[in-house]
Amino acid sequence: MVQLQPQILTVRDFIDRYGDNPQYELIDGELFDLEPTGIHEQVAGFVGRKLNVAIDQQNLPYLIPYRCLIKLLGTETAFRPDVIVLDQTQLAQEPLWQEEPVICRGPSLKLIVEVVSTNWQNDYARKTEDYALLGVPEYWIVDYLGLGGRDYIGTPKQPTVTLCVLEGDRYIKQVLQGGDQLVSPTFPSLHLTAEEIFAIASPPQPR
Repeated sequence: MVQLQPQILTVRDFIDRYGDNPQYELIDGELFDLEPTGIHEQVAGFVGRKLNVAIDQQNLPYLIPYRCLIKLLGTETAFRPDVIVLDQTQLAQEPLWQEEPVICRGPSLKLIVEVVSTNWQNDYARKTEDYALLGVPEYWIVDYLGLGGRDYIGTPKQPTVTLCVLEGDRYIKQVLQGGDQLVSPTFPSLHLTAEEIFAIASPPQPR
């Protein structure tokens, strides 16, 4: 993620100009280029596919939209998660949903996944705090390149999934690496290891 030349935008301006462009999100009125690479999208797509299977297996009223923004009320911030699981039973209460794919209410959100890019600080710090305050029950930080600071992923730095589960208004975090199993409160039927996610970022070479 790269911060562009400073230009202060309102969320309304951002939605009107960049709402359909998956490359950008808005943080405190400043436009950020998410710089999604092909490998980044492979990892996000793999995680989304696994979660869709779990939704079907558990027969849950959830969906994973192709495009969706999270608007933090009272701020000029609109996050664009890599994967977002929505509770369809809550969408009728969303003030903007009938007109545009924008979520404003915590109860509509079941799980968010952020795949880490160059500006890893936002995923590990800023978004962790904001998603907790919004009431998102589960948040995954998928750092397939091991970019996060040592305080977050340990030493030596290596590919890591940080599984954050909400307790009160704070996340309890579990750092997962290698063959560690992701134990998801939202999807107890899910069978997935950190290593399986990272393998998508290093596909076998053609013969």
